Amino acid sequence: MNTNQFSGVFTALATPMRDNAVSYSDLEALIAHQLAGNIDGLVSVGTTGESPTLNSDEHIEVIRATVAAAGGKVPVYAGTGSNSTDEAIHLTQKAEAAGADGFLVVAPYYNKPSQEGLFAHFSKIAESTEKPIILYSIPSRCGIEISVDVTARLFEKYPHVCCMKAAEGSCEKVTDYVRTLGPEYAVMSGDDGLTLPFMSCGATGVISVASNLVVQPLVDMVKSANAGDYATARATYLKFYPLFKAIFLEPNPVPIKYALKQAGIIQSDEVRLPLSQITTATTAILDPLLAELGLV
Repeated sequence: MNTNQFSGVFTALATPMRDNAVSYSDLEALIAHQLAGNIDGLVSVGTTGESPTLNSDEHIEVIRATVAAAGGKVPVYAGTGSNSTDEAIHLTQKAEAAGADGFLVVAPYYNKPSQEGLFAHFSKIAESTEKPIILYSIPSRCGIEISVDVTARLFEKYPHVCCMKAAEGSCEKVTDYVRTLGPEYAVMSGDDGLTLPFMSCGATGVISVASNLVVQPLVDMVKSANAGDYATARATYLKFYPLFKAIFLEPNPVPIKYALKQAGIIQSDEVRLPLSQITTATTAILDPLLAELGLV
């Protein structure tokens, strides 16, 4: 498995909505914005894409629409994780049929399996496809992390389970992944605010929320870091760092959808319950920041 494909900036796409339905015209506009900014890859229906509140038909149709809009110009990875192994396998197979180039599979949430349970869970999913799988470790949402040992065992047995979206907030954990699994295994940051620190430890890029809005500058930042030019990368990182923080002042993707609407990229910042619309306290922070950065 060529893990060089897991380098650069992949956007964790928001799923635009209007009147409680997916807005496919806005989704196409958002993807056009991504392609114009030379994005390296797209991730459809992850948490940023509000996968918990999309029904199963919407979930697959959003993937299909994303693949169509991308037009083969960049790879599309589909979020197919679940805390039910059977459901994760079903979503993975449906997403593959819809044209996804690979899959983002989060650690099972709420039922909190043991590490041995995680190994068995991801093994079953790996056996259902030959396309690449990105594991997603985010203890703040799932209540558990994916251990380095389980990650290494999976990669040894299933070489297409070849990338980790690391959102544990720990440079030490990223370093452990890189040292243990070696250069053939890819690690990507799952947190915009930690992209450059994680890359200094060996990560090769980021699966980004901020790149929904800011594309080319972040693509250039990661490219500079991968080339060893940390001075150039750091200048961009520091410039946009306040935005990286502000878009998580409320649950994702509430602030990034608001920012996309303010920038005129999508027409509505609607989210589905149980998420609620952005508060005036957050817009009071975001609005001047967006203006300062020239994004509106």
